[in-house]
Amino acid sequence: HEDLREAQADLYPDIDLQLGYSRTDSAGSELAIERSINSTVEAQEEQLGRELTDDEIDVITEQADGSQQNFNPTVSNNLTGQIGISYNIFTSGLRSAQITSAELQVRLDELDVERIREDIRLDVATAYYDLQEADGNVRINEAAVGNAEQSLEDAEALERAGVGTQFDVLRAEVNLANAQQDLTESLSDQRISQRQLAQLIDLGQQANITAADPVEIAGLWELSLEQTIVAAIKNRAELEQQLVQRDISEQQRRAALSQIGPQVTVSANYNVLNRLDDSTGFADGTLLQVQGNWRLFDGGAARAAARQQEINAEIAENQFAEQRNLIRFSVEQFYSDLEANLESIQTAQIALEQAQEALELARLRFQAGVGTQTEVIDSETDLTRAQDNLLDAIISYNRSLIGLQRSVSNLPLSDYVLD
Repeated sequence: HEDLREAQADLYPDIDLQLGYSRTDSAGSELAIERSINSTVEAQEEQLGRELTDDEIDVITEQADGSQQNFNPTVSNNLTGQIGISYNIFTSGLRSAQITSAELQVRLDELDVERIREDIRLDVATAYYDLQEADGNVRINEAAVGNAEQSLEDAEALERAGVGTQFDVLRAEVNLANAQQDLTESLSDQRISQRQLAQLIDLGQQANITAADPVEIAGLWELSLEQTIVAAIKNRAELEQQLVQRDISEQQRRAALSQIGPQVTVSANYNVLNRLDDSTGFADGTLLQVQGNWRLFDGGAARAAARQQEINAEIAENQFAEQRNLIRFSVEQFYSDLEANLESIQTAQIALEQAQEALELARLRFQAGVGTQTEVIDSETDLTRAQDNLLDAIISYNRSLIGLQRSVSNLPLSDYVLD
């Protein structure tokens, strides 16, 4: 984590290296040479009583240039170098507070990754169960269409035999049309569920997804309600996040107060210089320095910042309590739904068996001429409803189960789910 590395870098001294080269051509020195030459020429001409020749002036100029180069050159070339090291030996707790805060921030980010991962798992599982439910509804409605077609064939056969009525045929046709309409709607719901799951797991638009697992109970919850609540409070990343945020606020409070505490810095410098125009070589020097700083008054800014961090810590504690209550309520709700859905599954299984037997009897009675078309249609409706109820009970149970798994977060499934 880069923020942590940045904070830990303050544990080490700063080392700086500087290298430089400079070339100076002094306009003032050149002007001084010109003045010296002019003065010398005027003095010589006054002494000799005549003007100097060009050759004589050139000799004076060469002598002046040589003298200037020896004692005060107009051009200088310098090579410099410096290396320095500095370290904050005392920061009134700023360094340790920043490092601890960065470490806690890393932990906070890790917990957020865990929370997102668990949410994704829940969303994908929920979308998968939605697809299972949609697939199941398609199968149920396909079976209902098949039953309605069989009833229509029976009604038409009885009418041809002279023992049935046109009314029975019409009722069978209406029943078939209704079943086909239900099938069309369930196919639409299936396509929507497929696209929702494909979007969650980032599959292509053309991917054709079907639920591979049969619709059945995904497992039995082994923990009691109280054990589940304790496990959820102990393992949920959201709760630990609030505690970590509280600790971060405490470290930031310390860092704020350190701004009005004493700071001590020690530094050392070593420098070298070489004038390239002479033969003296390199010269060097050193500097050792200890510097202390103490801000005696800052207008109350540091204490105000520290107080704000105290408030942030209190907010985190309150959010922890609120989140804990929400998690407890969520666990209780999922647990209650799980038990209710398990009972509904058992009831729906019995009702499904009875509805299947009732339809068989109603169809046999109608074919024998002792029953009515109404009995067959009602039995078909009862069978479809029983199948829907069983499907809904199983899917609802599995949703409650995955909700409980999300509630306890990162425990291994074998600790609380029996296959």
